[in-house]
Amino acid sequence: MSATDAPRPQDGPPSTERSAPPRPVSPTDLSFALPPTFETVEQERRHRKERLTAALRLFGRFGFEEGVAGHITARDPEFADHFWVNPFGMSFKHITVDDLILVDHEGRVVEGRFHVNQAAFAIHSQIHAARPDVVAAAHSHSTHGRALSALGIRLEPITQDVCPFYEDHELFDDYAGVVLDTEEGRRIAKTLGTHKALILRNHGLLTVGRSVDAAAWWFITMERSCQVQLLAQAAGELRPISPENARLTREQLGNDTVAWINYKPLYDVISRSEPDLFGVDGPMTV
Repeated sequence: MSATDAPRPQDGPPSTERSAPPRPVSPTDLSFALPPTFETVEQERRHRKERLTAALRLFGRFGFEEGVAGHITARDPEFADHFWVNPFGMSFKHITVDDLILVDHEGRVVEGRFHVNQAAFAIHSQIHAARPDVVAAAHSHSTHGRALSALGIRLEPITQDVCPFYEDHELFDDYAGVVLDTEEGRRIAKTLGTHKALILRNHGLLTVGRSVDAAAWWFITMERSCQVQLLAQAAGELRPISPENARLTREQLGNDTVAWINYKPLYDVISRSEPDLFGVDGPMTV
């Protein structure tokens, strides 16, 4: 008889004793990311530039660019009347931190080696001037945003995800060609008012936020909300959420901290999958 055929000793009857149930982890020991703080203006500037570049890469990945149209800006933390923006004529998919340009209040490039998109200056300069609370603004010619804008209507509160925009977005109900002068930019900023988003009729979407992350998230989720509304309208009659519950949901989900939290997984994906976006110096560690 081989060793493998030898009888095994009996294990005996199973134990009737039970292990103690797992104990809950203390909430203080759980990780939860929140927007960072900075010790120097240089750190904050670098952080904004990294987030801006990542947002542009995400917009490229999601197909939000159309030729040379589209721009995201981030106010400089030291020079409040200057903003960082993507260079004219460069694909969102290729931009690095080193490619960003700094533009002053007169539209002159004061840092960088590329031209500025004149439409970006005309629109964004006036929004940043009218809204000191706004750190970043995003505008692009996304497919479903343009489609909804062609109808000249606002978003309806038909899903939980669109409720952050309930009574917090406006319609710029006009189209007068490519925006190249600051007076048209002032009209757009005036229509935006204190809201987080704007539908530009026959043009596209525009969103703002107290961080690059918030402005980018509002644009991404607004574009998807436009898509959902178009699909729902094509399928049948809309059944909106009641005004009371739409307002409640907006209060729960419609602030920029929630937007930052929602955006973080997208930032993590693009920063890990496309680390070249950080340029020659690599990502800043905070």
